[in-house]
Amino acid sequence: MASLKTVLYLGLCLSAWIVTTADGNIVPKAENVRWVSLDFKTILKWTTTPSDYKYTVQYSSDNGDWLDIIDCIQVSGSECDLTNNLEDFDRTFTADVKTEAENVDYDDGLEELPHTYSPQFNPYKDSNISAVNFTVEAVDERTVIVNITDPLTGIHRRGKQLSLRDVFKKELNYKISYYKSESTNKRDNISESSTAEVSTLDAGQSYCFMVAASIRNRPESTKQGAWSKQKCTPGTTKGLQELSLGAWVGAVFILLTVLIIIVTVTVLCCRCCRQRNTSQQSSAPI
Repeated sequence: MASLKTVLYLGLCLSAWIVTTADGNIVPKAENVRWVSLDFKTILKWTTTPSDYKYTVQYSSDNGDWLDIIDCIQVSGSECDLTNNLEDFDRTFTADVKTEAENVDYDDGLEELPHTYSPQFNPYKDSNISAVNFTVEAVDERTVIVNITDPLTGIHRRGKQLSLRDVFKKELNYKISYYKSESTNKRDNISESSTAEVSTLDAGQSYCFMVAASIRNRPESTKQGAWSKQKCTPGTTKGLQELSLGAWVGAVFILLTVLIIIVTVTVLCCRCCRQRNTSQQSSAPI
């Protein structure tokens, strides 16, 4: 019986050792490989479990040869900046994240370590667009000029940082959404340039504006950029025209109440005067 317990104990210890050794020999693989891109500033990200292994990233365009990225060879982090490698932006790219061990000679016939491919990515179609900056300048009481600043991208050519207009050219439009203050009735205006005139506004009223970049011939998910912050023009109308519907109702109610009080007081005073005159006439001597 004692020997059986000893055998069982040794078996449990051996099983635990095998499991522990197996866990220690598991080579981590890059998971959830994804592209994060804003205004053509593009970073490849992935998730891993903590270990002593490193990661090397290669990329290919239009199913061509795999190319190395100097700054992404045996990195210990979980991201790689490919912005400068994707400047030929209207092509389809794929990345490969390889797990590597330091100081290992792969010519010794060791089995290749795991790697993970990214989804395909086309910066021209898939890079997200940030919110734009703009100003609103009044021309007259019914017209304003919206001046939009083209956002800068992560692409550089011959020492120049390209703007959104430089990249998309005639494909770039701006969607201008505006509405009268204290109203929910929005109107939209599409401008093909960075300067847009918005007219037929109600004179003297305050209007609020928002702007977003819009690129033709793009997938719906990336067709429109982020909305800008809201900017409102000051109203110039004074006096009764500034009153809201609720204020007008309140004013009419007060006027009716005052009118009713005046009429009531007048009627009561007339009755009192009549009664007094009647009383005086009945008491006079015959």
